[in-house]
Amino acid sequence: MSFETISLLLNWLEMGVMLAILFRLGHTFELIATTQHELRRAIHHLGESRAAEWRIADDSSKPVITQHARVDYGSTIGTDDLAGTSPGLSP
Repeated sequence: MSFETISLLLNWLEMGVMLAILFRLGHTFELIATTQHELRRAIHHLGESRAAEWRIADDSSKPVITQHARVDYGSTIGTDDLAGTSPGLSP
């Protein structure tokens, strides 16, 4: 085989490899786009369900207990409250 024939075959082989890489990259980008779309849809759906949890009262004006209860930080127990019950803590 002559040099020109080998060079031509290697060029065609290189083009085939490049096309295979581009084809694979196309599938990868399609997978990324699909995943991003599904994540956005899931986040949007999660936001809608969280908005329903934030209600304070239902139609009858009774308090609604949601899955995630709110914490009243003003009524938490501090170290001053534990001073009389715990021998290691003093005010």
